[in-house]
Amino acid sequence: MSLTNVKIVLIGAGSEEFGPASIRDVLLSDALAECNLHLVLMDVSESGLKRHQEYAEEVAGRLSRKVQISHTTGLETALNEADFVITSIELRRYFYWSQDFHIPRKYGFRQIYGENGGPGGLFHALRNYAPMLEIAQAVVRICPGAWILNYTNPLTKICEMLSKCTGARIIGLCHGVMQGKRQLARLLDMEVGDLQAYASGLNHFTWFHSIHDRKSGKDLYPRLQQIESKAHWLAEWDEIALSRMLFRVFGLYPSPGANHIGEYVRWASEFLASSKLQYFYDPKAGDPWQENTPPTFVYNLDSKPTSGPLNPAEPIAAMYPKKPKYDRDNLQPSGELAIPIIEGLACGKEHELAAVNISNKGGYVPGLPEEAVVEVPATVDATGLHPMKMPALPEGALALLRTQASIHKLLVEAFQERSRNKLLQALLLDPTTKSYHNSVHLLNEMFALQKEVLPELTWD
Repeated sequence: MSLTNVKIVLIGAGSEEFGPASIRDVLLSDALAECNLHLVLMDVSESGLKRHQEYAEEVAGRLSRKVQISHTTGLETALNEADFVITSIELRRYFYWSQDFHIPRKYGFRQIYGENGGPGGLFHALRNYAPMLEIAQAVVRICPGAWILNYTNPLTKICEMLSKCTGARIIGLCHGVMQGKRQLARLLDMEVGDLQAYASGLNHFTWFHSIHDRKSGKDLYPRLQQIESKAHWLAEWDEIALSRMLFRVFGLYPSPGANHIGEYVRWASEFLASSKLQYFYDPKAGDPWQENTPPTFVYNLDSKPTSGPLNPAEPIAAMYPKKPKYDRDNLQPSGELAIPIIEGLACGKEHELAAVNISNKGGYVPGLPEEAVVEVPATVDATGLHPMKMPALPEGALALLRTQASIHKLLVEAFQERSRNKLLQALLLDPTTKSYHNSVHLLNEMFALQKEVLPELTWD
């Protein structure tokens, strides 16, 4: 596959993070600059689109790129003759995430984070299923040969639903494995680029099979074990303490970090000190969702709200300025993998990819179901995407992943069958579940609280 005309559609381009960063990635590509390139910015809301188009035109001018740039709120208009569709969508992100976090905990679920795993991850996925399905079905209908490169979370749950409900060509993308590599580099006191490390598993829960020095080929796992055993336990606690314990127990180092891995581990809360800070609010002061003032998002103890000035004139919200992340002084690529994949498929440029999320029909992760979406390294070139078939994981690590694969399958079935009972099955498999009664109460409350944005699922 080698294209002279390339049309890329960014869906969710009104986002203050995804829009500018993706625009830069596209325009910084020398390979795509050789094509007759059309970049379309699409979002359901007009807000931000015109401003982001002006930014795109400014960047194109600075880089002397000849590119057609347009924006639209019409999905079908955007997709006409598209070759690649990059998706990153979310509805009232922190408003609903804070509900995903707090409501399960009210019923005794000791979930961490609640974005991709745990009870919160189930509802996050269900909210995004319908809009992502609409996009994928439109792609199949209007530009059936196009690739969907998806960043929308919960990544595995979204990609698995789309692969089962549509015939779309879809690749899920995430930088989690790179985050794990950066942790390894800090522990080993090496540059990330000097590491050759391969991981496999499920998105936000992968395990490094091998870690080598790229130059010498030396196996670095023995050195990692020695360094980790002597490292101070409190160092970067909220980021790597759980990873270190999993490494000690299961023998392989996981990625990307406690907030994400911990969503799939029953005992993870012991290793996340900031869990009580996440979305903290005082219930006596009011209901944050009735008053439309969602609590401040805190990722971990290093986040700005834990170190900001105690000054009423500088509210917490000011620490998260809602400004487009325009980079005018130092144009740099984001490091995300959509553009390297497009360069490979459209321009024939070979790339090594740290992680792609694809169906396991090729047996890329032995021991997980064929219909599961798994995360593995890959290469890409003019002949296509080439995922790597990875070695078998140790039984303990694989068992943790198998449970999540079953939850994903049941969640898709719940959506397809509009079955709250199937959703209950998925919830009762979750490692954080302790009570049947509270599970039923949780489902009923979440469907009442988020009824405007959830699909209608009924008890069988």
